Amino acid sequence: MFEYSVEARRTDARGSVATTKNAALVLDTCLEGRSDAFNPAELLLAAIAACMIKGIERVTPMLGFKLRGVKVALHAVRRDSPPGIASIDYELVVDTDETDQRLELLHKNVRKYGTISNTVAAATKLEGTIRRKA
Repeated sequence: MFEYSVEARRTDARGSVATTKNAALVLDTCLEGRSDAFNPAELLLAAIAACMIKGIERVTPMLGFKLRGVKVALHAVRRDSPPGIASIDYELVVDTDETDQRLELLHKNVRKYGTISNTVAAATKLEGTIRRKA
């Protein structure tokens, strides 16, 4: 089993800082919001994106899948009562010359083996598509 640890501390009324290993991330914990930091919902989306990209990095050597780049765009819908994320949609855009069938195989593997995406999908609707970069 793997274990993960993060610590977060309030720096002032405008924000907080999360740390792990040798990394630090400024958090938007201000009631008014701030444009120079991720708020909690954006952090969740970023975690899903990072999970998907890391999953692609993990499976491409096993599949012999060649790519030049990947982009993930995510959109979440928040409900007010009870507060929560009602749904998350994503689009994976892969810069590749691989066939459509191989692209779908990559998508299947990303969805099947993603720790964060599987955790989120168990709690809310997580749906998305994969396509080749135009």
